[in-house]
Amino acid sequence: MRMGIMGLGRIGAFHAETLSGLEAVDSLVVTDPLATAALSAAERFGATAVDSPEAVFAAGVDGVVIAAATDAHPELILAAVKAGIPVFCEKPVARGVEESLDVLRAVEAGGVEVHIGYNRRFDAGCVAARQAVVSGELGLLHTVRSTTLDPAPPPAAYVAGSGGIFRDCSVHDFDIVRWVTGREVVEVYATGGNRGADYIAAAGDVDTASALLTFDDGTIGVISNSRHNARGYDVRLEVHGMRDSIAVGLEDKLPLRSVEPGATFPAGAPHHFFMDRFAAAYRAELTAFTEVVAGSRPSPCTVADALEASWIAEACTLSLREHRPVRLEEVRTDRDRPATL
Repeated sequence: MRMGIMGLGRIGAFHAETLSGLEAVDSLVVTDPLATAALSAAERFGATAVDSPEAVFAAGVDGVVIAAATDAHPELILAAVKAGIPVFCEKPVARGVEESLDVLRAVEAGGVEVHIGYNRRFDAGCVAARQAVVSGELGLLHTVRSTTLDPAPPPAAYVAGSGGIFRDCSVHDFDIVRWVTGREVVEVYATGGNRGADYIAAAGDVDTASALLTFDDGTIGVISNSRHNARGYDVRLEVHGMRDSIAVGLEDKLPLRSVEPGATFPAGAPHHFFMDRFAAAYRAELTAFTEVVAGSRPSPCTVADALEASWIAEACTLSLREHRPVRLEEVRTDRDRPATL
C-alpha cells in the first residue's frame, strides 16, 4: 500500500522509518511545512516529497499518518475523512475536548476509520495485562496503578501550549487503565505540585501530579506522573485482583535503584527515552494501522476512545484547581453517548 505522512518532526520521522520497514507498505508520500524536513525524509526512506497535505491526497495514498502540530490535527483528520482515506493521528485529536467532539461527529458521519495513537495499547506487557483481565485469571480487580515519570521537563514553549500535565502526559495513563480494566472512570481526585523548572509553575501547570480514579465497578486507580525522574523514563502498570497481581515494566531497564542488601535487580541500563521504551509498541501500532487501511480490522483506538481519556484529564484538571473530588458527569458535554471499549 501507499502511505502518506504529514508532519516530519521527531515522531513523524520515526513513523516514516517504521512504515518504510513494513512489508505491507510499498511507498511513502511525505510532507511538512518545513520543505527541508520533507526532502530529508524522502532521501532517507525513498519517499516522494510533496509540498502540501492536498498533494499527499492527490498522490493516491491508501492511508495517511498525521504527526503534525496539535492545532493542525482536526483540519487534517477531516480532510482525510472527506477524501475517504483512513487516518492514523497522534494524540490528541484536538487542543480542546469541544473541538474533538466536532471532529468525532464529522468522523462518524463520514464513515472513515480513524485510529488515534495511544501506543501503550500495543505494548506487549500492556496487551498481556489486558488479556489477564479479560481471561479472569486475576479475579475481581480492586486496584490498578499506572506511572509515567519523564527524565526531564519538556521545553518552556511546549509546556505553555500543552494544556497541563493531565492533558499532555497523564492521558496515556488514563487511556491504558481504562483499556486494560475495561471499565469507565466515574470520579477523580487530583493533586500536584512544583519542585523545579520555574517555567512550569509560571505557565500555571504542575511538574508532579497524582490522581485517584474511581471506576464504575468500584475499582480504584492510582496515577502518578512527574517531569523530574533523573534516573530515566519510567512507565509501569500494576493490576491487582483477588486472585493474582501483575506488573508491566518490571524489567531490567526499569529506572529505579533498589537499596535492599544484595539486590541486583534491575541490572540493565535504564530507559531514558520514550522511543526506546516503546519502539516495539510503535511498530505494532503502525502495523495495526496497515490492517485498518486494508479493511481487515476496525480502528483499535477511535476518536471516541481518545475522548474518554480527555474527559478524565478535564476532570483531573478541575479537581487540581478546586482541591476537591470531581465526578466525570460534571465535565462531560456528551453524557448521552459514552464510547465503546
